[in-house]
Amino acid sequence: MESIINVFMNIRIQDIIDILIVAYVFNKLLFLIKETRAEQLIKGLIILLIIQKLSEWAQLYVVQFILKNTMTLGLVALLIVFQPELRRALEYIGRSKLFEQSLADVFEEERKRTFKEITKSVASLSRDRTGALIVMEKQTGLNEIISTGIKIDSLVSSELLLNIFIPNTPLHDGALVVRKNKIMAAGCILPLTENQKISKELGTRHRAALGVAEISDAVVIIVSEETGAISVAMDGKLNRFLDTNTLENILVEAFRPSNNQVLIKRRWRFNNEHKNKII
Repeated sequence: MESIINVFMNIRIQDIIDILIVAYVFNKLLFLIKETRAEQLIKGLIILLIIQKLSEWAQLYVVQFILKNTMTLGLVALLIVFQPELRRALEYIGRSKLFEQSLADVFEEERKRTFKEITKSVASLSRDRTGALIVMEKQTGLNEIISTGIKIDSLVSSELLLNIFIPNTPLHDGALVVRKNKIMAAGCILPLTENQKISKELGTRHRAALGVAEISDAVVIIVSEETGAISVAMDGKLNRFLDTNTLENILVEAFRPSNNQVLIKRRWRFNNEHKNKII
């Protein structure tokens, strides 16, 4: 116990700053290689390093010799094979984004990309009058709903969304669930609303959207198969006949950080009251 206290007593401010800088740079590098070929290769190198250390501890000299020389050649091969990735990384650092862009900015950019992909696909679905039901998860977990569909776990893209909702395909007749920037599952079954006062002209797709909006804080996007009209269900209410610009604005407002939730609800109510299209 005394030795641990002595270690903490000898830590300098410079040591703390040193650790924080290394941790920050390491975190940024992880973001650079995430979901690239380099990510898998680095995992392999880490496994080789662990095996090398284990062979050294177990005194397996032949295995250690082979791994040590393989690692030396492997580092040279890395520079050749991943030359394009290294060049992009250096360009990224040269643009000063590595240190200027905060983690919140990275998430915000990813959110905006996701919203644009969704609105782009919704616009196309609306033009073709292809029915669609997209559930966007917020704070309330939707694992029970996700488990009723087919798992996808893929980044959101307009091309994938359009392919999922093509008529007469296995996944088109159900809901698609989006968590953050990923499509988690498609062909999901949603609970229907128990509200008996909604318009009789609304079909199962709209009733299912309202059902989810009543039991969670999810934002649900609906494209009507009959009219191509775009609607959004949120906070147990349905806002119909939206254009894509309004849809994107609603998504941006709905997924702002929690300290802006009051503003979100005010704008949502304002939009509903002035359109007079609340069902």
